[in-house]
Amino acid sequence: MILQALTGLFEALTRKGVLSKPGWSSVKISYALCLDGDGRLESLVPRMQEETVGKKTVLRPRTMELPAPVTRTVGVLPNFLWDNSSYLLGVDGKGKPERSKNCFQACARLHHQLLDEIDTPTARGILRFLDTWEPEKARENPALQESWEDLMKGGNLVFRVAGIYPWEDSEICAAWDRYYAAEEGETVQCMVTGEQVVPEAVHPAIKGVAGAQSSGAALVSFNAPAFCSYGKEQSLNAPMGKYAAFAYTAALNYLLSDRENVQRIGDTTVVCWAEEAEPQYNLLANFAIFGMDTEAPITREELVAAVGRLAQGLPCPELGVEARQNFYILGLAPNSARLSVRFFYRSTFGELMAHVRAHHERMEIAGSREPMMPLWKLLRETVNLNSKDKSPSPVMAGAVARAIFAGTAYPASLLEATMLRIRSERNITPGRAAILKAYYLKNTHPQCPKEVLTVSLNENSTNIPYTLGRLFAIYEWVQETANPKINTTIKDKYFSSAAATPATIFPVLDNLAQKHLRKLKPGQQVDFDKKIGQIKNILGETYPVRQTLPEQGSFNLGYYHQKQNRYTKKEEK
Repeated sequence: MILQALTGLFEALTRKGVLSKPGWSSVKISYALCLDGDGRLESLVPRMQEETVGKKTVLRPRTMELPAPVTRTVGVLPNFLWDNSSYLLGVDGKGKPERSKNCFQACARLHHQLLDEIDTPTARGILRFLDTWEPEKARENPALQESWEDLMKGGNLVFRVAGIYPWEDSEICAAWDRYYAAEEGETVQCMVTGEQVVPEAVHPAIKGVAGAQSSGAALVSFNAPAFCSYGKEQSLNAPMGKYAAFAYTAALNYLLSDRENVQRIGDTTVVCWAEEAEPQYNLLANFAIFGMDTEAPITREELVAAVGRLAQGLPCPELGVEARQNFYILGLAPNSARLSVRFFYRSTFGELMAHVRAHHERMEIAGSREPMMPLWKLLRETVNLNSKDKSPSPVMAGAVARAIFAGTAYPASLLEATMLRIRSERNITPGRAAILKAYYLKNTHPQCPKEVLTVSLNENSTNIPYTLGRLFAIYEWVQETANPKINTTIKDKYFSSAAATPATIFPVLDNLAQKHLRKLKPGQQVDFDKKIGQIKNILGETYPVRQTLPEQGSFNLGYYHQKQNRYTKKEEK
């Protein structure tokens, strides 16, 4: 399903003229080797361009449409018409002259194989250069001396003959297309297209996944006997033709190259796309799921309204978005020279927006300043921000993302990580309270009933754990009023124990509260006595000996709601 969806995206992008046809690819070029008609090197012309990175302007290689790159491991494999200095000049800065010599010879053989039958000035100039160039004298060539150090850093070079680039020669392009399309060997059925093809043993590399090798990683690959069967090695266990292998990798590399639409969830790199490759769907999805600021032609409030309409299956004509459009989300994690699929989600865009909107509604809580909390902020609530590694658990992050996209139950690891942070820090932030509320609204549990899963304080709730949390918040308020400059409150000393074992802790808190009340003015005493009395009427005479995890969740929400209620402005009559 993943490979078919990416191949479909490639075909949509090809129809729009965004991606090149099979066999051609965008390549970053640093220099052009300028040859005369007889193949003599005249000059080395930089092909760099200025790009703005932050507040700085830097020089980056220029992107050109060239023959698709080969997939290299440890062997010597040249590219056609372009490559690094080892292949085009026979020199490098790695101190391996013998390997560079072999690379240059392999490059010459490939170009002779493709260009010997081509009788054009450009083809003759390239072959003449490869036949007469002497790598051992390259350092002495005047055209290379000024940029020698940069050449040794490994930038890509491309041929240019008498001012003409090879891809401007139609006969050279046709020769490459014939070479690329040629297939020899036993045919099998392609697992993507269903056609009879000669399978590709090695697929093009995927670049741009955070944490993976910068030279690229493989999405389809087998590297151990346990993964191989019937003598099928490399990628032959997943038989795929050259076209399909090129298509899915080209589409995925295109998605990963658009940094504005690439998201991170823990160690997972996330890309998404609409079936017809329309960018407005990505814009709206990035806003609704990841909270990205967008350059949409409508305001933020209108974007929120658009999400609501799409969730109901209605179109959004101002953005050109349809609820029935198929939409895909792919999460990739690094795994040495290979990639792991953390999750893959497919549905209509309207269904995705319905699930995302329902998630945001469950997350709504008093005190939060964000009506739609981004996924990265939600996950940040589960980590210790004072630690060196502030990344959430990769497995948990992927499971949470899948639950939101598909509208399924949240993973238990989300609750466990949130409760751990509350116990460790004795602090319930709006985000953590929202997670508790959303978790038990979706993953229903009788010990954390719906009556406590409200946006703000529910004074009518008779749930004992929720009411205990409210009482703890009142006792803390009394202490802070009696000792305005106190540094350590009962929350710092007793909060976790009070939530887990109320019968042990609350008698101590009752006595402390009476001592604090005696320090207050008479009017304040009456006010607090009234609040405490109303809550104790619900609790009765005894406290629970021990509370389960769902009951502790109710306790935490009661504490949070009661405390937030202190800061809520009363409506003026």
